[in-house]
Amino acid sequence: MPDEKSPAAATPSPSDIEAVRKLQGAYRTLKDEIRKSIVGMDRVTEELLISIFARGHCLIVGVPGLAKTLLVTTLSRCLSLLFSRIQFTPDLMPSDITGTEVIQEDRTTGERKFQFLRGPIFSNVILADEINRTPPKTQAALLEAMQERQVTAAGNRHPLPDPFFVLATQNPIEQEGTYPLPEAQLDRFMFNILVDYPNEEEEYDILRRTTTLREIDLKAVLTGPEILQLQDIVRRVPISDHVIHYAMRIVRATRHEKPEAPDFIKETLSWGAGPRATQYLILGGKARAILHGRNYVSCEDVAGVAHPVLRHRIITNFNAEAEGITPDKIVTRLLETIPAKEEAAPAGARGPGASAGSDEFVVLNS
Repeated sequence: MPDEKSPAAATPSPSDIEAVRKLQGAYRTLKDEIRKSIVGMDRVTEELLISIFARGHCLIVGVPGLAKTLLVTTLSRCLSLLFSRIQFTPDLMPSDITGTEVIQEDRTTGERKFQFLRGPIFSNVILADEINRTPPKTQAALLEAMQERQVTAAGNRHPLPDPFFVLATQNPIEQEGTYPLPEAQLDRFMFNILVDYPNEEEEYDILRRTTTLREIDLKAVLTGPEILQLQDIVRRVPISDHVIHYAMRIVRATRHEKPEAPDFIKETLSWGAGPRATQYLILGGKARAILHGRNYVSCEDVAGVAHPVLRHRIITNFNAEAEGITPDKIVTRLLETIPAKEEAAPAGARGPGASAGSDEFVVLNS
């Protein structure tokens, strides 16, 4: 993440303002296109798009039949990107994902040499369906790709296409024949997104739509170069020291052995979140701020992404599990405990006509 000496130095240029307008327009158009196929799930869709604009990966967790896979495939159809779906099964091998070295013979010279055949990981959007159904050695095939955005085979480095996202699905209730993701791999995912049951009105709409003949015409909204440009804009959003310290206080408070940890954290957690959680809180806050019509980050934006960032990075102890205290409940209490007193928006972060106490960037919403 680039260093930001001072938010005041990040005064938006006309090109930045235009790019932010474009990001907001793309966000609205993407949501409208996804709604053609997906009923409800507005929070899930927003969190998924925030992670994409922030250059992150997502773990989508929910019981079967909640349209997790359909959501990802619908999103892929709305983006002009290469898409690969990998169905994770117990017999899947690492080379089935990354690719393998094979011997090829040159018909002209008769010379034989090794050639790398690329696997399905060499795409822009990877749907890792039911990622916890494959053994750890195959799960680990994604580690280098998710962090370094490359694959190493036979000592040779093969860069992955940019942009690159891993969107994995997981069923939380079935344990037989599954392999829980190790903490090191969970930490690679920016967000852990929970998909809940639809409400009564949404379920009626789902039944009405899916039990008749119906064609869905989805249009591509963004290309690869456009997504890369929007990702750069997100990282240039100014953030004040106050908000950075707020994100730090949230994450540092999860480390139960540290003096700044509240008593309820010491009683319920056996492991806290690392610095990557703070990075994702800030990046997610930047993307959320733009999508909500601001070109600076507030504490509200950081708190708004705290649950998907932290729920898979904090580990509850036996006492918490015995009392039914989940990571989400702990994050909620943490946000209630840590003060988030707002300060004025960073100098230069407001558009003409914005008042000192306004949360709106008038130029972006005109």
